[in-house]
Amino acid sequence: MNLSVGYAFEPEWFACGQSPLCVEVDLLVRSGVVVVTAAGNTGYGYNQTAFRGPPAAGLGMSINDPGNAELAITVGSTHREMPHVYGVSYFSSKGPTGDGRMKPDLVAPGEKILSCAAGVALQEAEGVTCLYAEDSGTSMAAPHVSGVIAAFLSVRREFIGKPEAVKNIFLSSATDLNRDRHSQGHGLVDLMRAIQSV
Repeated sequence: MNLSVGYAFEPEWFACGQSPLCVEVDLLVRSGVVVVTAAGNTGYGYNQTAFRGPPAAGLGMSINDPGNAELAITVGSTHREMPHVYGVSYFSSKGPTGDGRMKPDLVAPGEKILSCAAGVALQEAEGVTCLYAEDSGTSMAAPHVSGVIAAFLSVRREFIGKPEAVKNIFLSSATDLNRDRHSQGHGLVDLMRAIQSV
């Protein structure tokens, strides 16, 4: 299941990873479903300094729900074509979680991704309906991981119904981008390495 949705963690209401949505995601994983979630696009904002005012900066502890769910595979965003050069997208939410767990788990391409258009993205251009739209965000990165996992499960069918084993395989086979663990997680998703690792 892919959940390219998210909302800010609300510590006044729930402990981190314990919101109703996070609890349901963990229950779904325990029932045998692999759940992939977007990390969120709140990894960049402003800090206040005494000398300079509010400079722009990366923001830690910015993982959104349901990405805070412990058993979900939480996905951050990288550059579409050159992740090794540009690293993690500036907007991609960064860990750790509000209670100190390591997230995101993986990163995947999430910048300027051409995808099916829906809702307001369906626009008329010169009298022709545009069926595709370009967008950026962790909601674009998460489906890459969902697709990779679907491909993996089509080849390694013995892992169907074993979502925690699938997560461990993909975390251990990810490509390290040599970025901070709180930004890149275990690294860039790698299908071929995952298939060859089992």
